Amino acid sequence: MSEITESTSWVRRFHPAPDAPARLVCFPHAGGSASFYFPMSKALSGDLDVLNLQYPGRQDRRHEPVIADLGRLADETAEVLRPWLDRPVAFFGHSMGAVLAFETALRLEREHAFSPVRLFASGRRAPSTSRDESVHLRDDEGILAELKLMSGTDARLLGDEEILRMSLPAIRGDYQAVETYQAEPAAAVRCPIDVLTGDDDPKTTIAEARAWQEHTTGGFDLTVFAGGHFFLAHHQKEITAHIRNRTAAVAR
Repeated sequence: MSEITESTSWVRRFHPAPDAPARLVCFPHAGGSASFYFPMSKALSGDLDVLNLQYPGRQDRRHEPVIADLGRLADETAEVLRPWLDRPVAFFGHSMGAVLAFETALRLEREHAFSPVRLFASGRRAPSTSRDESVHLRDDEGILAELKLMSGTDARLLGDEEILRMSLPAIRGDYQAVETYQAEPAAAVRCPIDVLTGDDDPKTTIAEARAWQEHTTGGFDLTVFAGGHFFLAHHQKEITAHIRNRTAAVAR
């Protein structure tokens, strides 16, 4: 593989595993960055070659314009990932990252005849469901209030508030992207979809999570964890084992 792909601004490869039989691409949530997945990358190192996406407008890409249109973000992500498709690849996306992973998979299947071996959709209702949401139109304090609601009582998920305020343009842009997103009618991927959700997530009901089965012609599975929107932060061991086992089964 060309070394050029190693230096792309879009991909963070914290624990390279060039000989791993499969890759896992991790798609961050709204306002999130590649570093959110560092613990998952470490836990899966050796078993999977984990690629963590860094969207424009945050951390070391903070001077780049945020892409506030999910379709355009999916177009660019699909192009970024093309050089990495030399072996089986699974996608894992949390919240906004789940629908971005879905839209990226659609593009790769339609335009490049490549299908992920599995798509893990975490903490997000199915594309066919809708809610009237407009967090991106709130003032800064309103967006911060939403983030506090999503993190529940775990202040660690918010991090330093000063840094958080510096990240508000990226957070607002991401919310705009996901809140204005509309899936194509009957859009479905060929790969199996594994849905992970929290039983107390204010953004996703169990019924909304189960509706993901309408968006695949492959297999479907739903796993419910105790917790709110960021349930995965409290179930890392179980979730990484789940990813490892499901991806290994289809990558052989």
